Amino acid sequence: MNINSVSRWSRFRAPVAVVAVAGILGVAVVAPFAMPPAEADAQTLAFQQRIHQQFTPNPSPEADLVFTEVPVDISSEERQRIEAEKAAEDAKKKAAEEASSKQPPSSPAAPPRYTGGGSPAEWMAAAGIAESDWGYVDFIASKESGWNPNATNASSGACGLIQALPCSKVPGSGYNPVDNLRWANGYAVDRYGSWAAAYAFWTANSWW
Repeated sequence: MNINSVSRWSRFRAPVAVVAVAGILGVAVVAPFAMPPAEADAQTLAFQQRIHQQFTPNPSPEADLVFTEVPVDISSEERQRIEAEKAAEDAKKKAAEEASSKQPPSSPAAPPRYTGGGSPAEWMAAAGIAESDWGYVDFIASKESGWNPNATNASSGACGLIQALPCSKVPGSGYNPVDNLRWANGYAVDRYGSWAAAYAFWTANSWW
């Protein structure tokens, strides 16, 4: 073989090697996306079933009680905020009780439990939450209330899907799922900047 033949083969061999390597790497990169793991499929299916599940109210208010406590590792600033809101709510209740004591006694009003239907997907859409955020909302609502609009914390009185504290801070009704989610959407964006950031905070602190 003469020098010219070797030179021509060298020039030809380099592109072939590059194409072969690119082809191999291409398969390695594309394969994981073409074949998602079974676990991811199961999680996606569970998510879809959960957000499209039609709500059925529990038979009694006792079944709606949540017994979780406010985490002890929250910052002093956050604790002060919670305590201030609780104090303001207590003062409001006390003023209402004093006003009512001057009137003939009447039976206390029943909690405004939600008896309507609908599904989490319908509620989130009605509350104006972007579909791209539904996964974050689902995670937090599942942790806070199990997607029960009537969930009520037995000790703090926090209420609804996202456990508003105090319950009266929700415009409309804290037990109405759309009202609760609409308030939560504003809270997530105003306090954390986005639902994604709120989700990240919750996963790091187990509260938000």
